[in-house]
Amino acid sequence: MTSPADPPVHGVEDVRTAVEQARSAGRSWAALGHRGRRTALLGWKHAVARRTDEFAGLIASETGKPLHDARAEVLLTLVHLDWAARNARRVLGRRRVSSGLLSVHQRALLSYRPLGVIGVIGPWNYPLYTPMGSIGYALAAGNAVVFKPSELTPGVGILLARSLGEAVPDHAGLLRTITGPASTGAALAGADGPTGLDKVAFTGSPGTARKVAAACAATLTPLLAECGGKDAVLVAADADLDAAADAIVWGAMGNAGQTCAGVERVYAVASVHEELCARVVSRARALAPGEAYGPLTLPSQLDVVRRHVKQALQDGGRAVLGGPDAPRTRTVAPVVLTGVPEDSPAVTEETFGPVVVVNAVRDMAEAVERANASAYSLAAAVFTRSRAAGLAVAGRLDSGAVSVNSVLGFAAVPSLPFGGAGESGYGRIHGEEGLRAFAAPHSVTVRRFAPAVDLTSFATPRTAAARAVELGRRLHARF
Repeated sequence: MTSPADPPVHGVEDVRTAVEQARSAGRSWAALGHRGRRTALLGWKHAVARRTDEFAGLIASETGKPLHDARAEVLLTLVHLDWAARNARRVLGRRRVSSGLLSVHQRALLSYRPLGVIGVIGPWNYPLYTPMGSIGYALAAGNAVVFKPSELTPGVGILLARSLGEAVPDHAGLLRTITGPASTGAALAGADGPTGLDKVAFTGSPGTARKVAAACAATLTPLLAECGGKDAVLVAADADLDAAADAIVWGAMGNAGQTCAGVERVYAVASVHEELCARVVSRARALAPGEAYGPLTLPSQLDVVRRHVKQALQDGGRAVLGGPDAPRTRTVAPVVLTGVPEDSPAVTEETFGPVVVVNAVRDMAEAVERANASAYSLAAAVFTRSRAAGLAVAGRLDSGAVSVNSVLGFAAVPSLPFGGAGESGYGRIHGEEGLRAFAAPHSVTVRRFAPAVDLTSFATPRTAAARAVELGRRLHARF
C-alpha cells in the first residue's frame, strides 16, 4: 500500500496559494456556462474511463483493495460524474417560479450561482469515488476545487487533478490537489487562519469533523460533513433469507468492512434469526481474505477491531464465526457475532472492519427501535417479501438512505442524495441536493406592469393600501 512517489507536504502558505490559483482558474470556468462545463466534464469523464486501469491500479496500490474492487470504484465515479455534468443546467439553471397573487405583477426567477472555491478533504477507504461525490458536483455547479486527499492515498488525488488538467487544458488549475498529513487538511479548513475558501466538504470521523467545523466557524465558512455510520439491516420473518444473507455478507465484508454505509448491525426477527445466522456464517466462511477483500488500510484500525470483538464477547456476546483471535493481522478473517448487548462498542461504535453483529429481535417494531437508537444515521436496509411492508419500515427509519431487499442500493443511483445526521454528519452530496450544496440561490424579480395598488410606494394613498391589505387578510382567513 504505497504511493508511486513521495508526495510533497504542503503547508499553510502552499494551501493559500492553491486556493488563490484555483480561484483564478475558476473565473473562466464559471463564465463558461452550463453547456460549456457539461462538454468539458464529459470530456474529462471519457478520459478517466479510458484510464480506468491506471486509476484502479493506483487505488489498489495505495489502499490494498483487490483490483476488481478498485475498478468498480472507478465505474461508480464515472456514473456520478456523468450525471452531474448532464443535469447541472436543469437543476441550477434559471427558471421561472410562481409569484403568488400578491406579486402577480412581478415575474419571479430563480437560478443558482457557483460559490467560488470549494475545499474537499477526502478519505482513504474510497479515495476516488467518495471525494468525487463532492468534486464532480462542485465542478458541475461552476466552482473551482482544492482537494486534500488522505495521506494514505495521495497518488489518487494527484492523478485526479492531473487528468482534469490534461482533459481540459484551457482550465488548468481548476482542480488543485494539496498533499500532506492532517495538518494540511486543518490548514485548508482554516485552522491556521482564513484561506479564502467558500465551502468545505469533509469525509472522515466525527471527531475530526468537529475540529474542521470549529476551524470553519471562525470565518463562517459553510461545511458539509459525512462522518460514517453504524448501519443496520432489518430482516423480517418473511424475508428471503438467502438473499438477505448474501447481501449482509457483501455489505459487511466488502472492502474489508471499510465502508461508511456498510453493514455493521443486523436485527432479525427471532423466528428466522438462527437460520439467518447459519446462512451468513456459511457465506462468510467461504470468503478468502486477501482475495475477496483486502487488508485494513489504516494500521491503527486493527486495534479497534480487536477491541470491539473482545469486548463483545466479554459483554456476553457469542462468536459464531471467528473470534478474538481472528484479527491477528491487518488481513482480518470474517467475524460474525450474535447476542451482543446493545451498549457494547461492537454495536454502538463504528468498527470499520469485517465484523458484523447479528442480533435477534421480537418483531420489526423492535428492529426499527434498535436501528434508530444509534448515534449514527447514515443508511440502512430492510429485507421482506412484502414491498409495501418494506417501504413502511423504511419510512420509520431515521437513516438518510434505506435500501429494500438490497444493501447500498443507492450508491449507484446518482439522482439520489446521500448523507445522514447525528454522528453521521450533515448536508448531502449526490443528486439535485448535491448540486445545490455547491451553489447559492439567486432570486430575481422583474416588474411586468404597475399593480392596481402598489404597496411598495409612498405615492399610494394610505386608504387604498389599507383596503388592499384588508382584502388579502380576509382571503387568507377564509382559505
